[in-house]
Amino acid sequence: MNTAVATYEVEADGQIDAPEARPMPKRTVVGYGFWLFLLSDCVMFSAFFASYAVLVHATAGGPTGAQLFNQTTVAIETTCLLISSYTCGLMSLAISARRRSATYFFAAVTFVLGAAFLSLEIREFVNMIAHGATPQRSAFLSAFFTVVGCHGAHITAGLIWLIVMMTQVAFKGFVANVQRRLLCFALFWHALDIIWVALFTVVYLMGVSQ
Repeated sequence: MNTAVATYEVEADGQIDAPEARPMPKRTVVGYGFWLFLLSDCVMFSAFFASYAVLVHATAGGPTGAQLFNQTTVAIETTCLLISSYTCGLMSLAISARRRSATYFFAAVTFVLGAAFLSLEIREFVNMIAHGATPQRSAFLSAFFTVVGCHGAHITAGLIWLIVMMTQVAFKGFVANVQRRLLCFALFWHALDIIWVALFTVVYLMGVSQ
């Protein structure tokens, strides 16, 4: 479907000409579509948060969040992700200035911090499962693994996306299509950062008071 806007011309006698269809810039269309995707992601996570809030006390005699969560590890995870969001912003500035070496550098730092966050999260899951705190143990753990695991899956997708984009920069340079995709990646990464702040507050900080 061709997205278009209508332009009108007023003739000398005050009559308005029939509108002419003019295609919207691709940057606008892509940006609008990607914002819709991010909105749908926020709706999905909102549903997960609501489910977790309802099931947080349904431990079925199993371990609670206060017994499972390591606040030191979670604080390190949060720090890694927050800093990675900052370096992602610096990467966006380097892209706007068409500075390839700076783009690679900040992309590499963003990737390392994101990978560190993901490895800590996976280690947390492995330790919990090793102690019998599996998703099927209770409704609380099912909700926990769903919301935290879904965020981790998004981080994994973001890291793969970043590798693909740096490959495109290497082969294509800062052409318009690559810049649009990099902008979408930056929006995606910052959105994950915001979701993690909410997740950190609702799941981990409130979890220790169970």
